[in-house]
Amino acid sequence: MTRSARPSARRLRRLLVPLLAGTALVAGGLGASSVALGTPAAGHPAARTAYAAGNPLADRPWGVYQGRGDQAWQPYAAATGARKQLLATIALRPKAKWFGAWIPNTQIAGKVRAYVAASQAGNPEALVQLTLFAMKPWEHDACRRLPTAAEQASYADWTNRVADALGDAHAAVVLQPDGPFALCAPGGSTVPSSMIAAAARRLSAQPNTSVYIEAGSADWPAPGRQGGVDAAVRLLVQGGIGSARGFALNGTHYSSTVDEVARGAAIVRALEARGIVGKHFVVNTSSNGHPFTFGSYTGPDPDNAFVCRTRSDPLARTCVTLGIPPTTEVADPRWGLPAATRDLAAQYVDGYLWFGRPWLYRQADPFVMARALRLVASTPY
Repeated sequence: MTRSARPSARRLRRLLVPLLAGTALVAGGLGASSVALGTPAAGHPAARTAYAAGNPLADRPWGVYQGRGDQAWQPYAAATGARKQLLATIALRPKAKWFGAWIPNTQIAGKVRAYVAASQAGNPEALVQLTLFAMKPWEHDACRRLPTAAEQASYADWTNRVADALGDAHAAVVLQPDGPFALCAPGGSTVPSSMIAAAARRLSAQPNTSVYIEAGSADWPAPGRQGGVDAAVRLLVQGGIGSARGFALNGTHYSSTVDEVARGAAIVRALEARGIVGKHFVVNTSSNGHPFTFGSYTGPDPDNAFVCRTRSDPLARTCVTLGIPPTTEVADPRWGLPAATRDLAAQYVDGYLWFGRPWLYRQADPFVMARALRLVASTPY
């Protein structure tokens, strides 16, 4: 995600959604792939599909982590009544929890084990989801300097500890969001990509871990000289796609599911042309219920895009709301996708996942209550 400066002293001024209307919105927006409202869930039933043969994410329950490690959990647990029902749309859906460099090497294994245990809730067949974000330097800093030898060694050690902690758990791992920053390493160096490749190999060596290397979005890398699909393929080849299940798209952008599926299918076919076959991908749909191109955002900070005011917000061409709920039923007509998109999704997409976090300030921290409530109220799903 191309980072912009933080907004000035302007603060989000969000009114709470009308709670009487909110209850109906939750009931309509949850869909068949969601847990029952207000009920602690041992696991989230992933949608079953006839075309999901060989899909490691399908035909098993999806774990829902319920604990302080999820910024949405405590606000939900403390809420009551209609507000609790609204927040359940976020808190009780299976999401890929972020683990990053802010967790020391000495603590990461314990935190991953605790997360797996809490998410599985006693069911070893339940799928757990993680987003790993431990590369240093990263984002714009990755364009200015390369990782030091100590940082490279620390990253490898950190990743080894994550892999050991996952053990034989069924896991979907999104590896290094904002992946295109690996392409801007000084001097065209492939050091960051080689680190990601080593992490992909190590994690994929676990018996039930499916790794999806983040490859940007349909609008990033942008088309142009050596851009677009070609740049994404270069990123993935350098980043070790050969040893991974596939790749991930749209982690921090807001591009439409239609565009993401088309981009992903083009990447798969380009990989096949290079002899790298059998790859699939996942799409983050937590943030694209009202899709727009990141570079066309009309507000001050696209990383903290304004939330849509209604399910159809004609006055806000660029606003964010929740998209398709987490599911492996990627070609289901209820999502309103064109037939061509459904056909491509059925062939190449393992799942629509929620590894973006639009309910957090700048998609990072902290949880913003008014923002979360508006996201739930305005989602078309």
